[in-house]
Amino acid sequence: MAPLSAASPAEKARIAAVVKPATSFDEAEKFEVNQAGGATVHKPLNTSVFSHPSGTMSFEKQLDFRVGDGIFRKIWVSAPSSTLSSDGLGPLFNSRSCQGCHLKDGRGSPPAENEAAVSMFLRLSIPAQDAAQQALLDSHRVSIIADPVYGTQLQNFAIQGHEPEGEMKIAYEEIPVTLSDGAVVTLRKPTYSAENLKYGPLHPGAMLSPRVAPPMIGMGLLEAVAEADILSWADPDDKDGDGISGRANRIWDVEKGELALGRFGWKAGEPNMAQQVSHAFAGDIGLSSYLTPTSWGECTEPQKICREAPTGDDEAEGVEVTRQMMDLVVFYSRNLGVPARRDVDDPTVLRGKQMFYETGCTACHRPKFVTQRLKDMPEQSFQLIWPYTDMLLHDMGEGLADGRPESVATGSEWRTPPLWGIGLTEIVSGHTNFLHDGRARNLLEAILWHGGEAEPAKQRVVEMSKDERDALLAFLNSL
Repeated sequence: MAPLSAASPAEKARIAAVVKPATSFDEAEKFEVNQAGGATVHKPLNTSVFSHPSGTMSFEKQLDFRVGDGIFRKIWVSAPSSTLSSDGLGPLFNSRSCQGCHLKDGRGSPPAENEAAVSMFLRLSIPAQDAAQQALLDSHRVSIIADPVYGTQLQNFAIQGHEPEGEMKIAYEEIPVTLSDGAVVTLRKPTYSAENLKYGPLHPGAMLSPRVAPPMIGMGLLEAVAEADILSWADPDDKDGDGISGRANRIWDVEKGELALGRFGWKAGEPNMAQQVSHAFAGDIGLSSYLTPTSWGECTEPQKICREAPTGDDEAEGVEVTRQMMDLVVFYSRNLGVPARRDVDDPTVLRGKQMFYETGCTACHRPKFVTQRLKDMPEQSFQLIWPYTDMLLHDMGEGLADGRPESVATGSEWRTPPLWGIGLTEIVSGHTNFLHDGRARNLLEAILWHGGEAEPAKQRVVEMSKDERDALLAFLNSL
C-alpha cells in the first residue's frame, strides 16, 4: 500500500466525528446503508451477492477482477499435465481450488457426518522443542512450530500415487443454556481428533485447531485501514478498567522482512492480502508462489516421496502460481464488494442496534472506520466503512479456546471477526454455521458461546426479554 499525504488536523477532526459511535437510535445514521462506503455493492440478493466487484472499481479494472475470479475458481490438476498453468496440485491438499473452500466467496462449514471436510481443516503445531525454536517464536519470525511430520495443517486429500495425511473427526456434546424467559438453547461442544493417519503418529505435544473458511468480502477495505486507527483501540493492560483488553498480533511480513500488524485469519495471523493468498495456495492446494516458493507445498522432510513428486513450476519463474496470477488473485480478493445493508430504518432493527450498543458488543465489534488515502488501491481509498470489527485479539474464554498459540495470540484469543454480510450467510452459503469451527448453528448460539472478555455482554443477552433478543438478531441479520 502507498498512502498519500497524511490527513490535516481539520480532516482528522472531521473523520473522528464521522466514526464516533452512535448515541441516538431513532433513525439510521447517515450513509449507514452503504456499509462499504462507495465500494458498497447494490445487487440482487442471491447466491452471487458476495461475488461482485467493489462499487468503486473502474470499468478498465473489471477485466483484471474477472480474470482473477477465473484463477480463484480454477481447478488445479497434478503435474505433469498438458494443461499448462493449471498443474502442480498438491501432492497433499485440502481443496483443488480457492473456490472449493470459499464457495461463492462465502463462509465454510463443518462437514456432515461421514462427509469429507472441504471448507474446514485442522491447523497443527507443537510447543517449541529447543532454544532455537523458542528464539524463532520470541522474535516472531515464525508464528508457530509445525508438527515435524504433518506440518501446519492436516491435508485430507492427495494426488494419485500418494496417501492423504488423515481425516478430521468431530464429536459433539450437547450443552443446554437456559435464558431469562425460560427458553432453552442447546449448544454443541465439539471435540476434534486426527484419525487414519498415514505417515505415523502426530507429535505427542501436537495442538489441533479447527478452522472454517471465512467469507471473502471487504478484505481490501480492512487492509486499507491505517494501523494507527486499529492500535488506538488496543488496551492490552485494560487501563480503562472496562474488562476489554484488545491486543495486536504481530506477524513477520515475508516480503518486507519486518514485523507487521496481523489483520487476517481467525487469530490475525497474516499481515496483508498477498501473504494470506500465498499461504492459502501453499497450504490448502499445495502450490508455490513468489512468497512460498517450495513446490511441494506442505510436504515435510519425513514425507520424502511427496517432496520428490513432479511439479508444475513455470519455466521462467520456477513457481506454480506466477507473479501475474498471484497479483490477479490478490486484486480479486481485495475487491470482493460488501453488499448494502437492508432495513436500516426498520424500528425493530434500530431497537436491535441500540441493544447491540448497550450490551457492550461495540467494545470489540467496532462499527466504523475511514480508510487511508491510497495511491495504489483507489477502490479502497478514503472510504467510510462499517465492518463491526476492531481487528484485535480478545480472550474469548475457555469455551472457545483451541489451546493453540499463534505468534502473540494465546490459545484462548481470537481476532474480532467482521460482521458485515453476516445476515446473508444462508443466502450465499446455504447454512447458518458461525464461529471459527462452525459449531454455532445460528447467531444466537454464536453469541452464547462468547466468554472471557465478552462474558458480561453475553450475560446481558441471556437476561434480555425475547423481544429484545429478537430485535438484536434482526439488527445482526440486517448487516
